[in-house]
Amino acid sequence: MAEMLSNMAEKLANLAAEMLLDYTGIQEKMETLRNDIQVLENRAADVLAVIEEEEIYNGKKRKREVEDWLANVDRKKIKCESLNQEVQQTRFYNFYSRLQLGKLVKKTRLEVEKLAERGKFSEGLFLEVCKTRGKPLVTTEWKSQRSLKQNLKTVWPWLMNDVDSRIGIYGMGGVGKTTLAMHMHNKLLNDPKFKGRVYWINVSQDSNIHKLQHDIASVVNLDLSSEDNENQRAAELFGALRKRKSFVLILDNVWNNFDIDKIGIPLGTDGSKLLITSRSVDICHKMGCQKNIKVNVLNEVEAWELFLEKLGYGIKLPSDTEDVAKEVAKRCAGLPLGIITMGGSMRGVIDIHEWRDALEELKESSMGPDDMENKVFPLLLCSFIRLRDPKLQRCFLYCCLYPEDYRIPREELISKFISEGLMDRRNSRQASFDQGHSILNKLENASLLERADSKYVRMHDLIRDMALRIARNDTGFMVKAGLQLHVIPEEQEWEEDLDKISLMCNKISDMTHCVSPNCPRLSTLILRRNPLEKIPDAFFVHMRGLKILDLSYTWIEELPNSLSDLENLNALLLTCCVELKYVPPLTKLKELKELDLNKNKLKELPEGMQNLVNLKSLNIGFMSCMEMIPAGILPKLSHLQRLILPDHFQVPAEELEGLKNLEEFQGLFCDVHDLNQFITSQQKYGKLSFYSIIVGAYDSWSRIHPDSKRLTDKLLTINGYCFKRGRGGEDKVLLPQDIQDLKIVRCDGVSSCFSDMFPSLNSLRSLKSFRISHCTEIECISTLYTTSYLMEEKQESCCFPFQSLENLILSWLPNLTSLIRWDVRAAPPTGTFSHLKKLRIEFCNKIRKLFTLRTLQNLYSLEEVYVSECAGMEEIIGEDDGCELESNNSSCCSASVSSSYNDQAILTLPKLRALSLKWLPELRSICRETVVCDSIETIGMFQCHKIKRLPFFMPQLNGQPSPPPNLKQIRIGKDDRDWWESLEWSHSNIKNMLQPFVKYLELGFQKGLIKPDWNKLVLACLFIRRLQVLLRS
Repeated sequence: MAEMLSNMAEKLANLAAEMLLDYTGIQEKMETLRNDIQVLENRAADVLAVIEEEEIYNGKKRKREVEDWLANVDRKKIKCESLNQEVQQTRFYNFYSRLQLGKLVKKTRLEVEKLAERGKFSEGLFLEVCKTRGKPLVTTEWKSQRSLKQNLKTVWPWLMNDVDSRIGIYGMGGVGKTTLAMHMHNKLLNDPKFKGRVYWINVSQDSNIHKLQHDIASVVNLDLSSEDNENQRAAELFGALRKRKSFVLILDNVWNNFDIDKIGIPLGTDGSKLLITSRSVDICHKMGCQKNIKVNVLNEVEAWELFLEKLGYGIKLPSDTEDVAKEVAKRCAGLPLGIITMGGSMRGVIDIHEWRDALEELKESSMGPDDMENKVFPLLLCSFIRLRDPKLQRCFLYCCLYPEDYRIPREELISKFISEGLMDRRNSRQASFDQGHSILNKLENASLLERADSKYVRMHDLIRDMALRIARNDTGFMVKAGLQLHVIPEEQEWEEDLDKISLMCNKISDMTHCVSPNCPRLSTLILRRNPLEKIPDAFFVHMRGLKILDLSYTWIEELPNSLSDLENLNALLLTCCVELKYVPPLTKLKELKELDLNKNKLKELPEGMQNLVNLKSLNIGFMSCMEMIPAGILPKLSHLQRLILPDHFQVPAEELEGLKNLEEFQGLFCDVHDLNQFITSQQKYGKLSFYSIIVGAYDSWSRIHPDSKRLTDKLLTINGYCFKRGRGGEDKVLLPQDIQDLKIVRCDGVSSCFSDMFPSLNSLRSLKSFRISHCTEIECISTLYTTSYLMEEKQESCCFPFQSLENLILSWLPNLTSLIRWDVRAAPPTGTFSHLKKLRIEFCNKIRKLFTLRTLQNLYSLEEVYVSECAGMEEIIGEDDGCELESNNSSCCSASVSSSYNDQAILTLPKLRALSLKWLPELRSICRETVVCDSIETIGMFQCHKIKRLPFFMPQLNGQPSPPPNLKQIRIGKDDRDWWESLEWSHSNIKNMLQPFVKYLELGFQKGLIKPDWNKLVLACLFIRRLQVLLRS
């Protein structure tokens, strides 16, 4: 018995010792947790940078587990911030709180460790799903599509039968094969037979079996990177496709015959189809197509209709001019690509002399052999000639430096135009980019470029062929981009008269065959996206005319010393050279205007930086190994228009005061004093347009993408800062007047009224997003009084606080009692919150009421409301304190009262789509009045058991209530069934009418768990420890 008691006492004593360790060592554990979470944040930022780059440029798709992991890291970061605040605030003598927190810190550390382990992603980050999988392709549309519809009608039966597995579509270049195949792809996506298993592959001229296997594997989520054997790759691909059963594989623009079996495509057993497009019917035959459909040119009537459409329907040509225009259209030989391109180049032209001139140019350029390629080439060449402006022509030709079918980022392209000197000079960076976008728009309007989406352009392969032919013959281009080269071209291929060379997107790692090419006229050299590790020392010796050198996304570790003599260099681009450790002195590069050193292993800036007096763009973000910028360098770069600084160390504002031309800035300041000094100086110069500024501790989520050529934010983040420790005592913040995004996180010393610390807050006219979290002192965001200028009869819209705000997030504000505090006698400013679309408020335990009836009148733009874990919340919409609602004749809420129903006011929220209320134990009412929300789609109610009724107005249909017209779902916790059943309804049928929309969900976290009495448990453990000692003695 004694032994049993002794063992029990020992176990309980160990438990007590563990508890006491939690009690006394909580600060040390919290410090370790903060370090762990910092490491985790850095890892998450690196993962995010990699996946964003691959998604943008390579069409990859992140795995769901990666998305979940990043979200979990974000949540864990917020949890740790909250936990740290609770640890700092707890008193030493508070046994219960400290013990509970100690256990929570320990538990959180284990969770962080597991999260870090999960973040290794040994099986990769991506599904490698092609961008086009499961999504409709963007197709060329025109009004008259009789031929296209007829071709679709011809092909469709062959795709639907179970006999023919291989179908070929052939025709001359530019006749519309790809357009037809794209329409087929989009239609097949919705066909139940294939269930969305429709895969699109672009086949370039240089494609081989290895590349085709890789491209097909990527769209079916198969990783072949570790397998080099062609037969083994084919077997794995065969198996992966076989599992998908019936599928359609579309190979667009096939130039050569490929053995389907060697690739690994299973056909002929389960209704799967192979659809290929080619210029040659022989290719279709050789690849075993059982049915071949020829795409013919448009007839004369349809061709003229398409030509007119591309000219612009608003244009009415005089009869004599129309006759010439019809001759021009006939010269297009019914080829849609030629018609679209030629029509685009003549858009807006009415004068008959210009039309005659265009016709003569077409006649002259058509001389030569009459093969199928030469039928379309003269049309494209004529469109190029008709650009007239040499500036437009040079910019167009520059686009062919990119690989076939490449999505070219517009702003990257414009940046190259600027560095190359292809455009007129402008006084500001913004003006230069505006000019660049204007040029690209003109090329799109001329149908020489296609818009991939708002940020990218693409060249049709035939138009690129035409551009390459012009560039090689007239301007000295060598373009071998995206050809899967493993070795750099031999030195004899680098001719003396070459002007531009593009070897981007290859697999070049060996440069031993090209030690020092002699290219004195070379202005552009693009080697980006190659696994280069070393460049010969003398490689740049004979390239003294070089203006653009792009080595981005290579594995280079050191740049050769011959780089130091490139005195004409305008742009040195080294983005994401993640192994780069050495850059030679840049002292002589005084013409350099753009230097991109983003993301590398450099420990310090290259020697001679202070000599780069013409530098306009400097990106040294993500340089995690660099600890500081030597004082005195930045002030000498007085022409800087764009400056991206690392976000892990702070830069004194004094270093930036002389940058009078700064338009884009990202950086970290030590304190509010530095921020105010920087903002004051930049407001004096009046040029700063975009910025991402952090004050205090760096925020990894505010980083820009490493390959972004432009900042588009107007963002200020104050993170982990104590206002009372500023150099001037309690610092007040000078906000930029054009700020759009403001984040205040984990700050101490903030006044009870937030706007007291930010005096210009109420006058901001551009603020769209506002987030405050983990600030314990804040009681309200702003205070307004009757005597305020806001209450004057002649109000100006510029005076309304938060008039432009669209997104408001308030979290972990334990003393918040209201959003805006104002005198009850005052009418609310009519513009306040008038653009608010989304409101999220959580962990704000003292706020009792979210909106008053007076503020509700301005919320006509509100779309989403999320309220969670606010323990004191009693009403979402309530009466004004000290002011009763006077039915329909209360002046302060007349805008929100639309009518009367059963002697009850009806309030309207015309755009509200989502309402989510979670864990609000004191919430008694959403609104005492009836609320009309015809736009409501989802309602979520979890653990709000004191609510007795839902206030939403139900429209009448045949005398019976009907659900709101857009309602999709009502989400209720599984433990809230009894509450739902107990709700009161104004009509007996409403509950039955709403029941089909109800979905019961399992909650991930439950409130209201029974808490043990830790104080008593500690005393019991100490007693047992004493008992154990007595038993042993």
